[in-house]
Amino acid sequence: MKMAFRTRSSLLHLLLLGALVLLSSFVTVKGESPYKFYTWTVTYGVISPLGVPQQVILINGQFPGPKLEVVTNDNIILNLINKLDQPFLLTWNGIKQRKNSWQDGVLGTNCPIPPNSNFTYKFQTKDQIGTYNYFPSTGFHKAAGGFGAINIYSRPRIPIPYPLPVADFTLLIGDWFKTNHKTLQDRLDSGGVLPSPDGMLINGQTQTTFTGDQGKTYMLRISNVGLSSSFNFRIQGHTMQVVEVEGSHVLQNVYESLDVHVGQSLSVLVTLNQPSRDYYIVATSRYTTSKLSVTGLLRYSNSGVPASGDIPPPPAEDLEWSLNQARSFRWNLTANAARPNPQGSFHYGTITPTKSFVFSSSAPLINGKQRYAVNGVSYVNSETPVKLADQLNITGVFSTDAIQSVPSNAPAIVATSVVRASLHDFLEVVFQNSEESMQSWHLDGYDFWVVGFGSGQWTPEQRAQYNLVDALTRHTTQVYPKSWTAILVSLDNQGMWNMRSAIWERQYLGQQFYLKVWDPVQSLANEYNPPDNLLYCGKATGRRV
Repeated sequence: MKMAFRTRSSLLHLLLLGALVLLSSFVTVKGESPYKFYTWTVTYGVISPLGVPQQVILINGQFPGPKLEVVTNDNIILNLINKLDQPFLLTWNGIKQRKNSWQDGVLGTNCPIPPNSNFTYKFQTKDQIGTYNYFPSTGFHKAAGGFGAINIYSRPRIPIPYPLPVADFTLLIGDWFKTNHKTLQDRLDSGGVLPSPDGMLINGQTQTTFTGDQGKTYMLRISNVGLSSSFNFRIQGHTMQVVEVEGSHVLQNVYESLDVHVGQSLSVLVTLNQPSRDYYIVATSRYTTSKLSVTGLLRYSNSGVPASGDIPPPPAEDLEWSLNQARSFRWNLTANAARPNPQGSFHYGTITPTKSFVFSSSAPLINGKQRYAVNGVSYVNSETPVKLADQLNITGVFSTDAIQSVPSNAPAIVATSVVRASLHDFLEVVFQNSEESMQSWHLDGYDFWVVGFGSGQWTPEQRAQYNLVDALTRHTTQVYPKSWTAILVSLDNQGMWNMRSAIWERQYLGQQFYLKVWDPVQSLANEYNPPDNLLYCGKATGRRV
């Protein structure tokens, strides 16, 4: 009887142990963030966005492409099939790709996907919320479409600092050319410049309607997906409360109109509190020689009355007006973003920068052709991505000493330029614009604090003007004509990251470089290994990491 009792006791113990192991495994699986799987096929199609049939890039037959609606920390597994006649990549504008620049989808990190081939992106929306978008990074494909929205929602237990809107409306707004993207690219390759765009689109159309219920509040997620034009956005008879800008919750100021520059995104709340009818939505290009506009409709669901009256005009093209609006976007210090802790718990203004850079844009002629440059260096893409060359120790692909930390008067040159920095550096970067045109600068892998705007040439004395308390964080900032913009960025994301003009002609013709954020101690805690499905090209062909 004792032996039987011991046997039963041991068996019970083993069963209990097994149950605990199983439960532990179950909890681990349950605790992992969800996976979302997509298959997208990229093709050409013929549509008439501006009334003239033209070839565009479709994703799963859609223009714009499918909307990615995800939640903070979701894991995205996206198989992209390229059915074009050219190599192709998508980049995820504003997605930080934590420790994972291998998934960034630009020519400095990834070999392009050959025609009739595929690549599976694997990335996470780690610690992010907000309004973003994706678009093609190869050649001049962006002029043919292939763009779409990325909306990242907060996890259910993370509070948001405003009442939950009834629904979202996504507005992808941008300038548009009737000319084929290959023709535009050929024009740039031959040393020319682009003509003015032919029009503007909202969600790929010249007339779009958004319908809501009277008395209800809706979120409008607005992105400038154009190639070159800033725009001013407004809604007839309604005001807009800005609540989020590129992943940051902001002080909830109310505006009658908003300037949105190339590559930028924001979210606003609009309450349908007017008499029931249709109202004009309008976006008008800003600070451009040719004036373009596109209209849509905000329709009350119980309306039978068409929109009437004058289309609301834009504010005067006064740079000071736009500058003051930009300064009014402030970080909401008490609100959280994707994490439970308040945004203001990171006191960026108390940190002394470890390195400072002044990056001056210019438009030189090099060998008789129009180029664009940063501190006199015009970037050229290598057949071997700089990230892959760096990983495999392939020499002769890029230069780390071409771009200096301040501008010089040396003649402009072309180079595949990489700027080196250390993991956990805290950078001060000044974008100097000595030209007459509006500039727009973007940094992959990060957001940054936009601490200062000013006119003329930046000098160290102007640091006294910096906002070191509640500056907005974002991934793309405007730089006004004959002016400067200063940012601070905490380098906490190891990898190779593209810093570029968001104005695509300038990016294509050299106004970009790569920022190598590096630590000599190689660790998965700092950076993930290259993916198993990594594509190889250029000097890396036939090698393996």
